[in-house]
Amino acid sequence: MIVLHPVLEILGTRDFDLWPVVDPGAYAFLPLSGRLGAAEVGTAVMRVAECNDVDPADEDHPPRPADPLGGFLHGLLTVEGLFAPGGLRVTDTATGVTFLPGCCNGLDERLDWFEVLDGDGWAGFGHGPSPLAERVGDAVRLTVDVDRADSPVIELPATDLRRLLAEAERDLADFHRLATEWTDRYVPGHATAVADALARALGLPAPTEWR
Repeated sequence: MIVLHPVLEILGTRDFDLWPVVDPGAYAFLPLSGRLGAAEVGTAVMRVAECNDVDPADEDHPPRPADPLGGFLHGLLTVEGLFAPGGLRVTDTATGVTFLPGCCNGLDERLDWFEVLDGDGWAGFGHGPSPLAERVGDAVRLTVDVDRADSPVIELPATDLRRLLAEAERDLADFHRLATEWTDRYVPGHATAVADALARALGLPAPTEWR
């Protein structure tokens, strides 16, 4: 059986205490869906905010707030091009082979999968490892790491991949609705702004369209 999930790269939560989080270890991938608990959602929000915790170069942007919460969220709420590290994880449960996004790949790049199905017929998803998806006739071959001559591969029908991609979009939308509810409870003073920023980082419609 082939399963596919949108996942967020987590590097650990250390001593984070602005809201409840879980620590999956030094390095892990957190599957995103509407089935997460509040602390798991908090971990995802923390990671996206952490990845965008930079001071905007534009002098017209407001300065970083002095309070810990406002300071931590500053980059997430002011940076134009947001990034959510991760992508799509594909697992063949029969063989145990797992295809993971590589370094520097973002969840917004999942649309590249449609290049495999409907465009050039191939797409890469980061490096270290360097995963590659290729269209081969009516099938799609997923090479876990093209830099390895003995790399494991997963093959599945293109029609199955298209269905799995649609399910992944529903998982992300469900996660985002859950995260929007989470913002009302844990960051009420920034709820709408954080939910909108998460939407942009994930490449989803802004929640203000349905909130």
